Amino acid sequence: MQKALVKARDQVVLNPDDLPGSWYNILADLPGDFPRPKDPDEGPSRLEFLSKVLLKHCLQQETSTDKWISIPGDVQDLYRQAGRPRPLYRARRLEKYLKTPARLYYKREDLSPTGSHKVNTALAQAYYAAEEGLVGVSTETGAGQWGTALAYATSLQGLKCVIFWVRSVYDWKPDRRALMRLYGGEVFASPSSETSVGRDLLQKNADQAGSLGIAVSEGLEYAERSPGYAYCLGSVLNHVLIHQSIIGLETMKQFDLIDEKPDIMIGCLGGGSNFGGFILPFAGEVVKGKRECRFLAAQSSSAPNLSKGEYRYDYGDHAEKTPLLKMFTLGHQTEMTPIKADGLRYHAAAPLISYLKHLGHVEAVAYPDDERDVFEAAKTFVQVEGFLPAPESAYAIRAAIDQALECKRRKLEKVIAFNVSGHGFLDLPAYREKLKF
Repeated sequence: MQKALVKARDQVVLNPDDLPGSWYNILADLPGDFPRPKDPDEGPSRLEFLSKVLLKHCLQQETSTDKWISIPGDVQDLYRQAGRPRPLYRARRLEKYLKTPARLYYKREDLSPTGSHKVNTALAQAYYAAEEGLVGVSTETGAGQWGTALAYATSLQGLKCVIFWVRSVYDWKPDRRALMRLYGGEVFASPSSETSVGRDLLQKNADQAGSLGIAVSEGLEYAERSPGYAYCLGSVLNHVLIHQSIIGLETMKQFDLIDEKPDIMIGCLGGGSNFGGFILPFAGEVVKGKRECRFLAAQSSSAPNLSKGEYRYDYGDHAEKTPLLKMFTLGHQTEMTPIKADGLRYHAAAPLISYLKHLGHVEAVAYPDDERDVFEAAKTFVQVEGFLPAPESAYAIRAAIDQALECKRRKLEKVIAFNVSGHGFLDLPAYREKLKF
């Protein structure tokens, strides 16, 4: 009986009825004064602009100080249809391979219909867009996971979806582009000729590789000029991290079921949506002194916003259309080397994550932008655990392996939890290139 129990705990599964009924808002539990968005000293009001292009429900959640925000029943049904709750796995084979005394667990956000955690906020935002009677939405995407998730979510609501995709990634992911279009998305390489922002950049450099900040500017401009459209964001802002808290809330329940407590929680980080969704419910208890846990963000040295950025007010996009947000930032017009894990190539970390780092609760590590180490870690994970992670998720796996090896060196029996934020089936060209297959 005991052996069967231990084996069952290798996959910790919640029932559909155990799906959390509310999202968690850490803003209610943060100490001190959380820095609010603000307008620049000169020029038009960006706060007023944002109020015109964002969804009304999301704007309300953005500034809410309520600890719990109810998940609409229809969104809960959409979550269940999309496979929530998602399992937590014990990585016993990886532990054995590394010969570590640490216990490793990973959350399976790759099991969504589009292959990533991004559906958690896409389904909510598309639902709200339909509730508000809109025709469609516009957005940006870096690695393509967010664009795919929003196209999927809007297809379920009968809405149009216009996606501006960072050109350097658009060019090497034709299959993900096809998937977005299969869901009904209209996809443009960014910078594009569809917006004034894009046209200006292309005039200066026809081979402009693009960036997430540029794609954000294009998505905002498109929503502003298109009646019946709103702009949906896949990361960074508070309401996005609130929606993603479903990940951490489930994970907390799952650890409670097996009477474990994570000592270290790890996620990859570009803007911060999957990292925040994974850790924020736990971080809320840490800031109140109810729990001890380290939080480690795995980044690329191409965009080490938490590792090397400055904590200051900056724009969230290239063209300075957003309000000023207090974040760890590299600068909103910084040029960053394209990488295969392009979802991590953003100039700033989410204000909520930045504030937690400012308070000393979040750590960060940045891996070389040749990405050799992270793809080798992904290969190890595939060969011992059997699941193919997205390049972004490979950063979390690399950091988890490094922490497990440190536990081995120091003979520490720590519990390490990491988030597999997406699958890599549409990223195989990157694996072939980096691993020389």
